[in-house]
Amino acid sequence: METTPNLHVAETDVPERVGRQQLVGLEDAELVAQYLAGQRFAFQELVGRYQDRLLNFIYRTIGDRDRAEDLVQETFVRVYRHLHRFDPTKKFSTWIYTIASNLAKNELRNRSRNPLVLFQAIKKNWEADHRPLEFEDNTYSPDDLFRKRHLREKVEAAVAELPEHHRVVFVLRELEGKTYEEISDITGVTLGTVKSRLNRARNRFAQIIAPMLD
Repeated sequence: METTPNLHVAETDVPERVGRQQLVGLEDAELVAQYLAGQRFAFQELVGRYQDRLLNFIYRTIGDRDRAEDLVQETFVRVYRHLHRFDPTKKFSTWIYTIASNLAKNELRNRSRNPLVLFQAIKKNWEADHRPLEFEDNTYSPDDLFRKRHLREKVEAAVAELPEHHRVVFVLRELEGKTYEEISDITGVTLGTVKSRLNRARNRFAQIIAPMLD
């Protein structure tokens, strides 16, 4: 990570700095303010909160873990450079996911890769359960796990057929558990467009995966 820049903040806007241990209980926007006030550990706390989440998101989108790690690092570099521009009236999570999403989409445009690993299942009624899909369940028997893992190549092939903009909203909704509103903010498209793209992605998956789950 780069050396912390000497960002200038107007004296009247500088909050009283808190101790390192107190940072854990602060909201994201408060951590940003603490960092801009000179508390260097505040940025480390933000990295700790989002590093794994962003890695999972980018990896599920582009399908290359090593490259995903590079893009997570690039995400934090960009956040680091532009943290003084963050609007504290907005959600920090939306802001950082937007940066990560743009990097992932650029990666997909630059090369064609299978972006997702095995799904646990494709549910018939998508709206019945808003929790993100999971990859494994240790309650399954070894035979069940083997059968599901055996579907991996076909599942990845199906995902690879999705246009990049459908793939991104699918990952954000079904794997990251983001709301429609958050996806709209992250991708910069309307709620109607988010729902339309998501429905098309789901339908395409269902057509290919449903026979495999019978």
